[in-house]
Amino acid sequence: MNKDVIIAGGGIGGLTLALMLQRAGIPCRVYEAAPEIKGLGVGINILPHAAREFCALGLEPALSRVAVLTQDACFFNRFGQLIYREPLGRNAGFEWPQFSIHRGDLHLTLLAACRERLDAERLHAGWRLKGYAQDGDGVTVYFQDTQTGVDLPPQRGAVLIGCDGINSVLRKQLFPDEGEPLYSGVNMWRGVTRWKPFLSGACMTRAGWHAHGKMVIYPIRNDVDADGHQLINWVAEVTTPRYERRDWNRTGRIEDFIGHFAGWHFDWLDVPALLRASETILEFPMVDQEPLPRWSHGRVTLLGDAAHPMVPRGSNGAGQAILDARALTDSLAKHADATAALKAYEDLRREATARVVYANRTNPPDAILREVYTRTGDKPFARVEDVISSDELRSLSEGYKLVSGSSKEALAASAPVQQ
Repeated sequence: MNKDVIIAGGGIGGLTLALMLQRAGIPCRVYEAAPEIKGLGVGINILPHAAREFCALGLEPALSRVAVLTQDACFFNRFGQLIYREPLGRNAGFEWPQFSIHRGDLHLTLLAACRERLDAERLHAGWRLKGYAQDGDGVTVYFQDTQTGVDLPPQRGAVLIGCDGINSVLRKQLFPDEGEPLYSGVNMWRGVTRWKPFLSGACMTRAGWHAHGKMVIYPIRNDVDADGHQLINWVAEVTTPRYERRDWNRTGRIEDFIGHFAGWHFDWLDVPALLRASETILEFPMVDQEPLPRWSHGRVTLLGDAAHPMVPRGSNGAGQAILDARALTDSLAKHADATAALKAYEDLRREATARVVYANRTNPPDAILREVYTRTGDKPFARVEDVISSDELRSLSEGYKLVSGSSKEALAASAPVQQ
């Protein structure tokens, strides 16, 4: 019997899983649908609970060379008034950093590590998942060539893990009647811009609220030119009835949203100028799916966005996939029976990620902005202390960290990392 773990999808979750399985001595093979694994997308954040796993894989030096080590978070209203500031990562006393990084840089760092640590024949591009059949001894997985549509040789393994992302083929096969994604009513536009450092030079900045426009802005790469500019990631979020298909790489138009931020000229950042200086804009509706009643079907299961797509708030999408990979690796190492291993993995992660899905809908970290927006009637304040107390602000922030597993308490209670 072939004991390989077959991983459908070579994104962040799939490649992280491959590295963790390799470290645990569990053979695996990765099959990515794209003809070439490229570094695409814009910025993401890796919080300390997920960064811990990358550090255990020996990736901290490589990531530190291409990422910004986030120092603090700042919350502003749309008038540029500071609401709340808190330290992040090692600056907040965590043992591990918080990485603000271009998704492509993270992806290519993981790919380089996989190519170094796994045999070349274990990484395949251009293999699109078509279907599977399982029996008591394993699973047979069927692929087709992404470019030609020609059927490729069936692949045999012990288990099949669907890491094929937010538009997962495997999820659709397991739950054909699930229906369309749930639209939050908020559309977002994303881009990156070369810009001079602002605030601390390593700040996760959130400002405004969706009704009139909200921004998330943070640096993801240092010293991109001789003048010391950074690569700045920005996300514009606006309440809108329009809905488009989920796609991280759909081109957006600045005229669709720039009007919401026309007056955002602050002493710490000229937001309209930042937006107009972006070479490429991507558009993405903020959607999720109801948490599934189960992930695992015998020798088949899901991981990351394929298992629990969530509204992208709280810097937790990629992080939860990384935690999934750790839990699945530990379960496969512990249980000789494949179906028992997948069930143990699901028991560890399904309800935990469901709580994050719901928290991202209702009380993500930017609930701080919502509270101030509501209490002030979207007007400037004289003193933030007259609007909301520091204890309440801290409680809103810490509450989300507890739910997502990114608090110091949650990290201390979780299983130690296997070096």
